[in-house]
Amino acid sequence: MNIGEASRQSAVSAKMIRHYETLGLLPQVPRTESGYRQYDDATVHTLRFIRRARDLGFGLPEIETLLGLWRNRRRSSKDVKRIATEHAADLQRRIDEMRAMQRTLQHLAHCCHGDDRPDCPILDDLAGGRSA
Repeated sequence: MNIGEASRQSAVSAKMIRHYETLGLLPQVPRTESGYRQYDDATVHTLRFIRRARDLGFGLPEIETLLGLWRNRRRSSKDVKRIATEHAADLQRRIDEMRAMQRTLQHLAHCCHGDDRPDCPILDDLAGGRSA
């Protein structure tokens, strides 16, 4: 199948498919005599794997490792679990940081009168001045 069909079946854009090829996440894709890429079902399956991993927030280095483990039938599931657990912990850390940012912004917005006066605790905080 051509890149357009592989893109449709995998829900990965043609641009990203080419990018993943460049990064080596996909095996060498055969080409027709005229130079068009020819994808098979296994490659589409790999693209779906990559897409799902991206949807879960894994970075490309992690995806490369996960692909290697997925392809290796002698893998140890503890290696996969470690990667997933570390990623989940990183996501939780980022969620906690974002919640703290949200609380701070909500507090600053609450403290701001939002009127015609020039005093603004939001700008004061951003400038490193007094905090609300």
